[in-house]
Amino acid sequence: MKRSVVVTALLLLSIAAGAQEKIWAGTACKAKQVTLTEFLPEEGTPKAAIIVCPGGSYHWLDTKAEGTAVAQWLASEGYAAYVLRYRVAGKFEFVAKYRSVLRGNRHPDMICDLQRAIQLVRERYDGPVGVMGFSAGGHLVMTSAEFYTTNFLSKYNLHPEVSLRPDFVAPIYPVVTLSDERYVHRRSRLGLLGEGSSRKKELKDSLSMEKHVHEGVPPVFLLNCTDDPVVDYHNSVLLDSALRQHHIPHIYVQFETGGHGFGADTSRMDAHTATWQKMFTEWLHTMSF
Repeated sequence: MKRSVVVTALLLLSIAAGAQEKIWAGTACKAKQVTLTEFLPEEGTPKAAIIVCPGGSYHWLDTKAEGTAVAQWLASEGYAAYVLRYRVAGKFEFVAKYRSVLRGNRHPDMICDLQRAIQLVRERYDGPVGVMGFSAGGHLVMTSAEFYTTNFLSKYNLHPEVSLRPDFVAPIYPVVTLSDERYVHRRSRLGLLGEGSSRKKELKDSLSMEKHVHEGVPPVFLLNCTDDPVVDYHNSVLLDSALRQHHIPHIYVQFETGGHGFGADTSRMDAHTATWQKMFTEWLHTMSF
């Protein structure tokens, strides 16, 4: 057992990340901090490409447990993984609330970054392209799955010839609702929408993922824990209900324990959450990915 753990650790360490690509270079968007980092399998053609969106309440990004560690694991399973460092409000904004005066980063910046990443990966990879996100990143990937017919990139005069629809989506302990005050994660709503967003009903409804599921949404792997102390588990219950109502192929994995923020960091997992990665790859295999 110990030997297999060591071998796995060495394999993950051997998977080197590619250079961080500034995805907006050469465009009208000046967001130089947005990057996409590639992780490829050591051998063979990737089974699929997966863009990974870390969480962090739309204020910061957990690029280790929910970024690099996830990408290394996916690459070890034969997938091409791309960690997206998308725009967020920032830690300073969380303290200073400067966006009450200045715009800062807010919607639709985040979905613009993800659509741009999908565009670039599709243009370079001839195969299925999926998206995986954690917490607020889970909200972001569901946004891409539900609003793919809206070209948010047009504000930068970009009109992709490739599809912006992901082939599959994996929201892990996601933020879902921005309007149901019983369950809303207020910090994420604030990070995405800005100051005063709690009073803007139309805006909150427009980005509540449970309200915009439609028949074209791609297959979904949804997972969370009922003891989640950060994002109320009913967020995923709302999404699961909407997916079932619209007959979207999906699986909803609900653990009794495991909390929040474990990503692919085994030191943060319990006996339940330690099984989620295998469950995800098995789900991909059922769709021949």
